[in-house]
Amino acid sequence: MIKLENITVRIAGRTLIENLTLTLNEGHHYGLVGRNGTGKSTFFKILLQTLHQDEGRLEIPSRIRLGHVAQEAPAGKTTPLEAVMAADVERLQLMARLEDEAEAHNLADIYDRLITIDAFTAESRAAEILAGLGFSQGMQNQPLSAFSGGWRMRVSLASLLFSKPDWLLLDEPTNHLDLEASIWLEDYLKSYPHSLLIISHDRHLLNNVCDRILYLHSNKIQSYGGNYDTFEKTWAAQQESLKAQHGKQEAQRKHMQDFVDRFRAKASKAKQAQSRIKALERMDRLPPVIHDPDVKFDFPQPEKLSPPLIVLDHVTVGYETEKPILKRLGMRIDEEDRIALLGANGNGKSTFAKLIAGRLDPQSGDIRRSGKLKVGYFAQHQVDEFDLESTAFEHVIRKSPTLSPTATRSYLARFGLAGQKADVKVSNLSGGEKARLNLTLICLEKPNILILDEPTNHLDMDSRQALMLALNDFQGAVILITHDWDLLSGTMDRLWLVAHQKVEPFNGDLEDYRRLILKGDATPAKPKKAKG
Repeated sequence: MIKLENITVRIAGRTLIENLTLTLNEGHHYGLVGRNGTGKSTFFKILLQTLHQDEGRLEIPSRIRLGHVAQEAPAGKTTPLEAVMAADVERLQLMARLEDEAEAHNLADIYDRLITIDAFTAESRAAEILAGLGFSQGMQNQPLSAFSGGWRMRVSLASLLFSKPDWLLLDEPTNHLDLEASIWLEDYLKSYPHSLLIISHDRHLLNNVCDRILYLHSNKIQSYGGNYDTFEKTWAAQQESLKAQHGKQEAQRKHMQDFVDRFRAKASKAKQAQSRIKALERMDRLPPVIHDPDVKFDFPQPEKLSPPLIVLDHVTVGYETEKPILKRLGMRIDEEDRIALLGANGNGKSTFAKLIAGRLDPQSGDIRRSGKLKVGYFAQHQVDEFDLESTAFEHVIRKSPTLSPTATRSYLARFGLAGQKADVKVSNLSGGEKARLNLTLICLEKPNILILDEPTNHLDMDSRQALMLALNDFQGAVILITHDWDLLSGTMDRLWLVAHQKVEPFNGDLEDYRRLILKGDATPAKPKKAKG
């Protein structure tokens, strides 16, 4: 087990964790949750001892092996398969001892240990993990230098899973995975044979993988049995009970104080009044009721247009220096369509989104758009294009200079950037706040179609819920690419599969698609080459 006793952690003068005493027992799958910025990643660093606490003691038995995804993605001529197999250090050491003449008298013991750690199936196990994370057989044997940073980070994750540490520590592991790899990872973690501690805002993952929830708030961590849904119900009940206790205690205080105020100066009642004063001083102070601020998104309603909004007729699309990505596309998009794009990374989901958004012209075929059509396109890379020295307020004014200061602040408030947040430099905003600013900017023109490419990567649980509600209230069309199962199942009613250079309706529901992925029938992705 891992023990933390009276741990206090301060970063830049701010206390993130205070007097924390906690025991993490082996064999459990823990989910660590809490609002962005409360210190979840800092807690991981304390466990990994890459950051040291200011006060208190951490006890981790020397026999326990903790594992986490390396910060630096692997590179060079090594293949993904070789990189993953190299993660099992003990196997490599034992194989080297087999070649050492000085170890000849230990061969029986070495072979026994190799059999115990299942060393002779290492290649097939490594290949299976890589396949689950989207690597086709051909991709597994290409040099890492041929892959983008995102794909190389998948190799880091695969290496960690292959090494099977005693404690597996994962910080938002699905953030840069597609839906297909997320489905596989969830299924893998569900049956992980050792201990697991995972930071995530993915409700579906927490519900299906975790048996205990650690909630970080007010510089403390409380442990709850069960999955995330169970924790949420328990927490809500506790807050309601605490609220009732506060009400009763306040009524009791008022009653006693009224007696003191009335009879303190009266000689016959002086002793009773003094007794009540002491009772008031001894009265236990209840912990405060936690009032998390409500997060709300409010998409502006678009102008009504005659259907269809967009018609594609035998469209082929790709990039100038490459072969076509998608061919012979023929479909229409109408107002209030809710379309989820399924398919592995590299199959063309983002290419299709750019085509509909007008960021890519067709190589052949015809696209007909409604005359007054406005499209709002959200992509994660847009966050990198912000002016880091400007505020959210300045970004909105720059894009819509005719807006008054009051209207600008009102607009930002619709996406959770109210008050002082509007005047904070973008460089000091969290990932979730940058995502909200991105949504604000794309909605300024009141788009008829919202195209959202992985919008939840930096959003916490409450923000994801707010996005779901806002999308359901939006009266325009939505095209969604996401690995967030709850967002998909809660908002989308049409599934289009992007595979084999086509975009076609998927015959089935999300559960059918999940079963298809876990059977290994998903279309393999194509690697994205590293830039430069």
